[in-house]
Amino acid sequence: MATPHITAAEGEIAPLVLMPGDPRRAARIAEEFLADAKLVSDVRGIPCFTGIYEGVPMSVMASGMGVPSISIYATELYRFYGVKRIIRVGTAGAIQPKVRVRDVIVSTASHSNSSAHGLMIPGLTVSFAPTFDLLRAAVAAAEQITDVTVHVGPTYCSDHFYFSQPGWIQGLADLGTLAVEMEAVGLYGAAMREGREALVVLTASDHLLDAAGDMTAEERETSFRNMVTIAARALIS
Repeated sequence: MATPHITAAEGEIAPLVLMPGDPRRAARIAEEFLADAKLVSDVRGIPCFTGIYEGVPMSVMASGMGVPSISIYATELYRFYGVKRIIRVGTAGAIQPKVRVRDVIVSTASHSNSSAHGLMIPGLTVSFAPTFDLLRAAVAAAEQITDVTVHVGPTYCSDHFYFSQPGWIQGLADLGTLAVEMEAVGLYGAAMREGREALVVLTASDHLLDAAGDMTAEERETSFRNMVTIAARALIS
């Protein structure tokens, strides 16, 4: 059952999927978290691995960067491969003073400048939010991890990495937004359209209002254990 972007055979992708953006991070997660991990697809350098996590089949697949990319992969996984649950595990730029680099963020809603808000139902602005059961399970899993601070709240999904209007970031922070990333709307929208489950769990890799202590590129690739543990435990809940 190949699609234009995934070549795995039917049954080779598990119903539960962890989805980082970075292909190298996907490979590292599969190696460190999955038993008997097997590469089942690798189209355009976007790998998908399937193995076993705590006795349960689970896959790890990269999404690439941005709303359009994750929308493609998530939709194909849900629609053609029977995937039930996807949790994005990625990095984000913190915008709250209380959120520090390396903290974990569980996204309860995604504000956005993406056109996806108006495309779901023409003429209406649609809100993007996770599946409650996954959200509840992630918060419960986070409570069992004592060596990381976890924040639960809204995030902002931007279509632009370098462009923003003056005052946007501070305005979002004033409204309680925790961090900025670039994929949540794509995943939440795909789950809503396909009637499936989704959640976004993030690690703060930098701080948009205080650059001191920002992660290096290598640290962004490797500093994910707490985030992935929370997400994997939520998937199998």
